[in-house]
Amino acid sequence: MTNLKIRGERLWDSLMETARIGGTPDGGIRRLTLSEEDARVRAWFKEAVEAAGMTLSHDLFGNMFAIRPGKNNDLPPIAMGSHLDTQPTGGKFDGVLGVLAGLEVIRTLNDAGLETEAPLMVVNWTNEEGSRFSPAMLGSGGFAGVYSADQVNGRRDSEGISFGDALEAIGWRGDLPPKGQPIGAMFELHIEQGPILEAEGKDIGIVTGVQGLRWYEAVFEGRAAHTGSTPMSMRQNALLPAADLIRAVDAIGLAHAPDAVATVGHVTVSPNSNNVIPGEVRLTIDMRHPRDAVLAAMDAELQSAFARILAASGVSGALTPVSDVAAVAFDPDCIDAVRQATARMGLSAREIVSGAGHDAVHIARLAPTTMIFVPSAGGLSHNPAESTTFDECAAGAQVLLEAVLGYDRSRAEALREKETD
Repeated sequence: MTNLKIRGERLWDSLMETARIGGTPDGGIRRLTLSEEDARVRAWFKEAVEAAGMTLSHDLFGNMFAIRPGKNNDLPPIAMGSHLDTQPTGGKFDGVLGVLAGLEVIRTLNDAGLETEAPLMVVNWTNEEGSRFSPAMLGSGGFAGVYSADQVNGRRDSEGISFGDALEAIGWRGDLPPKGQPIGAMFELHIEQGPILEAEGKDIGIVTGVQGLRWYEAVFEGRAAHTGSTPMSMRQNALLPAADLIRAVDAIGLAHAPDAVATVGHVTVSPNSNNVIPGEVRLTIDMRHPRDAVLAAMDAELQSAFARILAASGVSGALTPVSDVAAVAFDPDCIDAVRQATARMGLSAREIVSGAGHDAVHIARLAPTTMIFVPSAGGLSHNPAESTTFDECAAGAQVLLEAVLGYDRSRAEALREKETD
């Protein structure tokens, strides 16, 4: 073992410095994917990794890969990272902690003059949040081949701007094709975004997998008309079936509780005027469960509810699937590396399944992968008040360092044994 210790102050300073890029008056961050603020934090990241002696490249989707060489550069790099984009009402830790903790691991190794067997890599995945371009985890999904380049580039935001055009506008489209950057394994540090670790007094969440999720876009099209001169019996109000669907989605989640969740998170009403009957309503639906069979049953119930509501409404409409991500079980060896790291450090820990989707979900298709969670105060995330303490961030980064070094040693030993045989 190495007795290396990350510098918590340096990590915290980086968190607070990047929090000023897109910072909001209430202490949060608004750094939407492929925005001017996103371009600025990408430039900050480029400068930071190059100062740490790393080589930076990026792919067709704007995913950023910073590599530190190892003793054996024929090995695919062990990746650390997450994302730098935020929700419209984001906090200081969601996503960015995983990227900056990876950077801190590199800086710590540089300070000690320690060389790993395999190269190490810090990654910033594009559009993890999905708040501007749906679905979430779009950059890692494109990288992993879940979505084609045309599917990724063709996604449009609420103003009709395509992902491809927005990426070109900020100048961060690279040359690497999908799967163009090899990955030997990935460890993603993240805030829990839930209340379990805090409630149980645990320092670290050893993440064994991620629940499945399905996203949909629903639209109801009626007829906009004057509220004062259109009799109630002659209206085609698109908002009424939308309201019925919102209640139906909530009922589906409750019917499969406690493990299921189902949410309508975004609603657009048009023309959205005081004295005009809504002519069109668009909404998004997010359903999740740890077991794919239950999620499939929830999907069937949603389809049935939508058909029933639409038939009774007198308006037209459509329900379109946007994302279907199966539940993921993470790699046992990566999980064990995290388990051993927390034990060596004497930290309290518990195994946990992630309720939120993460880029690690898509990367698990390509390489051994796992995640490390640290507590979120009150379980709060996607909120300016999101909070994880200095000590919790430092502990998470230390576990990341120990887990990556342990995994690197184990893999190197396995390779030597194979060569001996």
